[in-house]
Amino acid sequence: MTVTCGKADSAVQVMGNDQLKVIAHELLKNLQSNITIDWAHREPARARLRVLVKRILKKYGYPPDLQDNAVKVVLQQAEVLSAKWAA
Repeated sequence: MTVTCGKADSAVQVMGNDQLKVIAHELLKNLQSNITIDWAHREPARARLRVLVKRILKKYGYPPDLQDNAVKVVLQQAEVLSAKWAA
């Protein structure tokens, strides 16, 4: 899973690639273990995952001004990947 957004270069400049790799790994691990079958269709499940992603980003000091966009991107990527996880 790649955490990128329109301003990804600024996140890389602030945090560095290695730190972003650690964040991406933790996001992937946590999302895989917390995604339910109907998460993409149920708002409470999506909200829980948004909170999970925000906590991980905050834990690693991800730039606050980039977090909202990063959460959207991570959930979009999770929608694509979750089909493979379910298979």
